[in-house]
Amino acid sequence: MNTTITSVDGLEAGHYTDRRNATGCTVIICRQGAVGGVDVRGGSPGTRETDLLRPSHRVNEVHAVLLSGGSAFGLDAASGVVDYLAKEGIGFKTGPALVPIVSAAILFDLGLINSEVRPGPKEGYSACLAASTDAMEEGTVGAGTGATVAKMGGMDRALKGGIGSASMTLPGGAVVAAVVAVNAYGGVVDHRSGRVIAGPRREDGHGLDDPVAVLLQGVTGDAPALTNTTIGVVATDAVLTREEANFLAMQSHDGLALTIRPCHTIRDGDTMFAMATGRNHGAVDVTVLGAAAVEVTAQAVLRAVSTATGLGGVPAVGELSVD
Repeated sequence: MNTTITSVDGLEAGHYTDRRNATGCTVIICRQGAVGGVDVRGGSPGTRETDLLRPSHRVNEVHAVLLSGGSAFGLDAASGVVDYLAKEGIGFKTGPALVPIVSAAILFDLGLINSEVRPGPKEGYSACLAASTDAMEEGTVGAGTGATVAKMGGMDRALKGGIGSASMTLPGGAVVAAVVAVNAYGGVVDHRSGRVIAGPRREDGHGLDDPVAVLLQGVTGDAPALTNTTIGVVATDAVLTREEANFLAMQSHDGLALTIRPCHTIRDGDTMFAMATGRNHGAVDVTVLGAAAVEVTAQAVLRAVSTATGLGGVPAVGELSVD
């Protein structure tokens, strides 16, 4: 059973992964165009084509969203997505041309192994070639390849982040799903039990510290201020207006805040996109849809860290013996 972002009818997902250099990118494609929305938070965002998704602007659809490593350099990978979609005859009709609408956000993974290699147009194009409606691979792949979390104690106490996805079907049949690449300054907590899933590793090597408690003790670590950010997409097959899609993107940040602690810091540029494919014409309550968006986003964060594998000397949660 597919419980990832591609369970939403009309969406495809693909990764480009470079484990040798600890970077990569992930693309979510909607060939017929999806009603899009976005909400950018935190103090250090890196984005492309976000303003056009605002309710007051003309373009009402997005054909792909790219999530990429490589910091600001990684935004170049979106050009490869545009090139792929143009060759496929996909885009917004503007006079004599079809212009693919591709929004993007980046996270910082430079230096986990190699700061000189980052995704560009070729890598974005490769992610598109790999895109399918199959269940999306999770963990240390795509935009999550070089991701890390729980950095307030310094990188020598950090844990591996990754990319995760989750979905649910509402009683009326609408599907809501999320994909999140988790590269947070904060740690990760199970919102259902309150248990710390990924906090700074204790200095004695046994167990994990509470990330907020560490921070409130004045321990901020040695990670530079712009080296984090969690990025993702929440999607549904329901019919939404652009205002509702933007509201869905806004609500999905609650799922980040439930699980990433602290969240939306000055060291992060957390960004969530929304995509509504409109394939399901059944009635949907936007309040219920929003609650589902929060939950699948929270679950996607947990999946990102639980499916990750260690890289670049940073271990994953599943590789620890936690006391």
